[in-house]
Amino acid sequence: MHSIRTLAALASLPVLLLACSSTANRAAPASSSPAAASPSGGAAALAGPVPPPAAPAPPVCGDPIAMPTRDKLAQLLMVGVRNAADARAVVENHHVGGIMIGSWTDLSMLTDGSLPDIASAGPLPLAVSVDEEGGRVSRLSSLIGATPSARVLAQTKTPDEVYQLALDRGRQMRGLGITIDFAPVVDVSDQGDDTVIGDRSFSNDPAVVTTYAGAYARGLRDAGLLPVLKHFPGHGHGSGDSHTAGVVTTPPLDELMQSDLVPYRTLTTEGPVAVMIGHLEVPGLTGNDPASLSPAAVNLLRSGGYGGPGFNGPVFTDDLSSMAAIASRYGVAEAVLRALQAGVDQALWITTDEVPAVLDRLEKAVNAGELNMGAVEASVLRMGKGPNPRCGG
Repeated sequence: MHSIRTLAALASLPVLLLACSSTANRAAPASSSPAAASPSGGAAALAGPVPPPAAPAPPVCGDPIAMPTRDKLAQLLMVGVRNAADARAVVENHHVGGIMIGSWTDLSMLTDGSLPDIASAGPLPLAVSVDEEGGRVSRLSSLIGATPSARVLAQTKTPDEVYQLALDRGRQMRGLGITIDFAPVVDVSDQGDDTVIGDRSFSNDPAVVTTYAGAYARGLRDAGLLPVLKHFPGHGHGSGDSHTAGVVTTPPLDELMQSDLVPYRTLTTEGPVAVMIGHLEVPGLTGNDPASLSPAAVNLLRSGGYGGPGFNGPVFTDDLSSMAAIASRYGVAEAVLRALQAGVDQALWITTDEVPAVLDRLEKAVNAGELNMGAVEASVLRMGKGPNPRCGG
């Protein structure tokens, strides 16, 4: 039976309640997002009175399915933010379900006391995510220190030591208000250290990856974070870098079943846990579509076709806005729609600018019968958020 488990809250900051699996993922680019537009007081004065800010979203104190359609759709969006003001605006005005802290984010929003208020400004508790793998993908090293890459950890530490490292770092992240870490990488790879996966992989041995990624995920989970396994169904033997290449192809599905998919068979059973689907074309599975937009790839995970139990936890896309494997084909709104149509629960991208257009496109799709509202509501429930703390609970 599927179960719902609650991640412990820190102070007043709400946390996700996460759906576990039936038995109980790449980083956003380092380049900065466009700078926020500068305000122009003179232009505003000539244009007349500035409209008042949107009223705070009413909290959801009962069934989240009672929310308006647009708010349900917004709960399936995870967007990168520049700073506290950017985060507050997108949560208060558009009620997105999650924000992402990236290399472009002003990290003072994690230390100046503004995040708890932002996190409770929407109708449901806010998910706050980060790409904090350690090694060269470390968005919070200036706040919590650096740590070796996954490959070095597997070569120099025991699984128990890796668990303790992840637990310690997870507690520091939780103290900053983070609720989700897009880690560990469970790709199986022997690529050179500086390639797209490279030293982000624990090993080219699926058993070693399972052991060490499992220890890392347990540490994060015991610290109160949701770990996210990535990049399903396996980027470790892909043909290139999905950040820069329009098409990245994995080995055929039957080969992935012997290697890349092996860690998922164990790690998806240790919940709460989520999975990130990569922008990878898989011969014998996805056709010409990337897995992140492929119903067949999502069904492989949900049905247990990867050789493990059917997975009913949260599923995220990789970044849909700046990675060439998606951006060379679709704009953000169309990519988000296709991801949700495929059965993904959370569409991820790295700026807030497109949120209104994305929500407009999704509402249009619901009204036209292109996006099933039952599936949307299932994703809202799968994310399993509890009532807003403003409800007094």
